[in-house]
Amino acid sequence: MKIKFFCPRWGFENISWETFLANVKAEGYAGIEWFPYSKKENYQHIIKLLQQHELEFSIVMTVAERHDKFEDYVAALRKQLLQLCTIGNGDLSPLHISAQTGREYFTEKQIEECIACCQEVRRQSSIPIYQETHRNKWAYAAHVVYPFLKKHPDLPLTLDISHWFCVSESYLEDQAPAVEKAIQHARHIHARVGHTEGPQVWEPSAPEYASALKAHLNIWDKWVESRIRDGASHCTITPEFGPPPYMVFANRDGSPEQEQWRLNKWMKSFLEERYCKLASS
Repeated sequence: MKIKFFCPRWGFENISWETFLANVKAEGYAGIEWFPYSKKENYQHIIKLLQQHELEFSIVMTVAERHDKFEDYVAALRKQLLQLCTIGNGDLSPLHISAQTGREYFTEKQIEECIACCQEVRRQSSIPIYQETHRNKWAYAAHVVYPFLKKHPDLPLTLDISHWFCVSESYLEDQAPAVEKAIQHARHIHARVGHTEGPQVWEPSAPEYASALKAHLNIWDKWVESRIRDGASHCTITPEFGPPPYMVFANRDGSPEQEQWRLNKWMKSFLEERYCKLASS
């Protein structure tokens, strides 16, 4: 099984695509994770640059506009998903879409409609669409997602466990069945180390965050092992330390972009050393 690491475009929007992709390629990433929201961007030019660098891409999306009526929200979700599935015009398709779907106050019926919408677009486009575990969205907490995973055996997740740790103010030691179920459904990982009071630690290699790192590794290890057992050809990981305000920038050297790049480079190197031998054995 091959481990593919994806570099987030998030936080580097002010760096030219040419420079950004050259840096991504030089660092050994398989591709990028992209938020293609800006109407100013020339998508076809970006696709050509990705092809030139032999890089893949995945997409993270959310319905950013406010919709007071649920029906309008679902219509916008469907429209945006369909647009994103065809962004490459057949030249280079997204490997998958991580959908930050709904809101934390949606009813069970509304969540089911959101899931059905994503499944419908998946069938039409053949692009995998994963539900991302994220604060502020329907999948904001382990105890909320667990019943839907039991009801939908094929519901795929982008698992960002840092959000669940933050929401629960715990490392979910008392919610093991929900976590185990989420690991089984995870198809992509956002590898950011959070803690019980926030979604991102100041420095993942610092001794004071050793317990936070260990809590994440306990889950990521099980996920990689499960993908190997399932015979997956690859698994994808995005080291996803973010810019301010996710990043507390006080007392750091360099620019926010340099620090974010360093943090994600550390995470990628750490996980490469941990998993690539395991995956190839």
